[in-house]
Amino acid sequence: MGASMFNRWPRWIDGVEVCLVQLPGRENRVREPHYRSYPELAEVLADQLLPLLDRPFAFFGHCAGALPAYETARRLPLHRLPAPRSLVVSAQVAPHHCPHDRFLTLDDAELLDELAALAVRRGGQPDPAMLALSMAVLRADLEANRYYRLDEPAPVAMTVSVLHWADDPEVTEAELRGWEHYGDDVRFEVLPGGHYDFLAAPGPLLTLLSAQLQERAPR
Repeated sequence: MGASMFNRWPRWIDGVEVCLVQLPGRENRVREPHYRSYPELAEVLADQLLPLLDRPFAFFGHCAGALPAYETARRLPLHRLPAPRSLVVSAQVAPHHCPHDRFLTLDDAELLDELAALAVRRGGQPDPAMLALSMAVLRADLEANRYYRLDEPAPVAMTVSVLHWADDPEVTEAELRGWEHYGDDVRFEVLPGGHYDFLAAPGPLLTLLSAQLQERAPR
């Protein structure tokens, strides 16, 4: 549930550095309080990311992680800070269609099973102590997700790429179409694989990100 989920990603994609964002309340920031809500988190991120905003950049967010990425992207210009050239949202419905997450209906036993399966998918083994810690964070994350919703679309002035994973049972391609109202340049892409295949940084995903970054780079 932290930045280590991206530990199989490369440090660089065609000369562009990959910077992982560690959210408060997890892994090496476990002693910090939870962010409570996506708008509150976006305000914090807008300030903490400032040292990195002196060059062209893009945001990538998968599933619920796409929502604070979007909130931060739309808040940066309000603070007269540079905005990302591109926002890439993966496997997440548009904010005005939220909340939409299968985990919201699961009980603790079912959530533990999901966390254990995710640990195995990442190449590890479930550890009871780590699962208990992850459960506390997950419950707080789900509360933030449960109460997040925009009344209507709030467009952003950047390219928005919406990714659907062809074998993803969590969200359908049709359910992602709500993002079409979020900008003048909204693109929909279908990638091979399932909901968690982004963890392995598959070639089609890196190729797509590279193409966007190259396209948006200043000439």
